[in-house]
Amino acid sequence: MANARELVRSLLALGSEGFSFLVVPGGGPMADLVREIYSRGELGDEAAHWMAVLAMEQYAYFLSDGTGAALTEEISRPPSSCPVQILLPYKALFGDDRGIEHNWDYTSDAVALLVAARLSSTLIKATDVDGVILDGKVASQVPAARLLGRESCIDQGTVRLLTGPLQGTRVIVINGTDRERFVKYVSSGLGGTVITA
Repeated sequence: MANARELVRSLLALGSEGFSFLVVPGGGPMADLVREIYSRGELGDEAAHWMAVLAMEQYAYFLSDGTGAALTEEISRPPSSCPVQILLPYKALFGDDRGIEHNWDYTSDAVALLVAARLSSTLIKATDVDGVILDGKVASQVPAARLLGRESCIDQGTVRLLTGPLQGTRVIVINGTDRERFVKYVSSGLGGTVITA
């Protein structure tokens, strides 16, 4: 959360250079609360899933507040007049979230992958590490199958989707904690880890 709004502002700056972005928010601390309630046995899988998606909506409002990014309920490419939009995913997914199982293996990463696949776009995952770490080093490229059953910065649901029905969707994992480096990676396409089919 400490860097999130600055990243949105950076995306807006890139928008003036011809880039456009549909931001899929994570769940942040709101999703952590849902997970905590679930872990106490007070929620079933279905309720927890939709509450976590609603937590993503709350985070979307946080991201847009004061940044100039627009909120949208539509999974579509942003128009040039508004190059950065933040998805409110509940309505967009409630009618059709095929491919996403309603359990904690499928987090906002899987939602973002589903959105990217529907737009035939690359998913850029901003996280707090420089990319996928394998054998103590950041891998520049890694096959999705190599991440099956392995803890990493990508959830297992996303890995399953990448090795199954959404195979071929391009994913780049980059560090979002350093704004300047993030902008350089996004604008050049170099850096981080590319997850391949």
